[in-house]
Amino acid sequence: MTEHPAPKGKVIITCAITGAIHTPSMTPYLPITPDELATAAVAAAKAGAAILHLHARDPETGRPDQSPEGFAPFLPRIKQATNAVLNITTGGSPYMSVEERAAPAAHYQPEVASLNMGSMNFGLYPMLKRFKAFKHDWEREHLEGSKDLVFRNSFKDIEYVLQTCYGNGTRFEFECYDISHLYNLAHFADRGLVKAPFFVQSVFGLLGGIGPHPEDVLHMKRTADRLFGAEYRWSVLGAGSNQFRIAAQAAALGGNVRVGLEDSIWAGPGQLATSNAVQVSRVRQIIEGLGLDVASPDEARALLALKGGDKVAF
Repeated sequence: MTEHPAPKGKVIITCAITGAIHTPSMTPYLPITPDELATAAVAAAKAGAAILHLHARDPETGRPDQSPEGFAPFLPRIKQATNAVLNITTGGSPYMSVEERAAPAAHYQPEVASLNMGSMNFGLYPMLKRFKAFKHDWEREHLEGSKDLVFRNSFKDIEYVLQTCYGNGTRFEFECYDISHLYNLAHFADRGLVKAPFFVQSVFGLLGGIGPHPEDVLHMKRTADRLFGAEYRWSVLGAGSNQFRIAAQAAALGGNVRVGLEDSIWAGPGQLATSNAVQVSRVRQIIEGLGLDVASPDEARALLALKGGDKVAF
């Protein structure tokens, strides 16, 4: 890894390109095919995203695909076209086993992989009130099934992902959907299974996790400050319509931000985002409007102590 001093006052933008929550019938702009994923990711990087958080989908149905083969058509293309940090999910979909979810990150050894830090109810079914017609049978089942869905991330599961991926030099985007998840991360730090700096991605507004109120954001930050002090980098994502408001609050508090069509399909009230790059550009305007600077990919690498894009297996 090339050593760079950690830059100060730089805000890392992560863009989560497609995810596994939204379905193709919700928006025509959700990237599905490898070509769409590669094009969307490169455009997001050009707009200012230092980190690209990646999932794969079946190109015919849009269903989440967590096979290593599903990532193969677009990972090298994105790497060749941009200097951005590529982050491979181990969250996959709540309906998958942890072995299935960890397989792509274990295979490709990225600079960063996401890691959910606790089990939780994962309620997507309220979206059925807004979206009535679906192109594929799996979409309605995916949403309705979340009424009785516990997204399993047990201590054993988390340890499995750490043991499977950490030896490859991959570091983690620790996704924390509630306060207890911060304490779970502190537990693994106390055991010496994870090393600082911790990249803590706080998730707000998903049914089953912490809410999107400004006090919830402050409570998450205060708790992380107390548990990790100077040994972590804080980032936030607000689900749905909470996206830009929570990003603005976090940036003003010295945090980093995540946007993307995984987290929200909107660019404003009632306005679908026509691309991931649109959301990156909007949040960049917020950051720069606060008098802050957006981190480049190499500045993000320095802040997060990453191994470098030349050390991945793709």
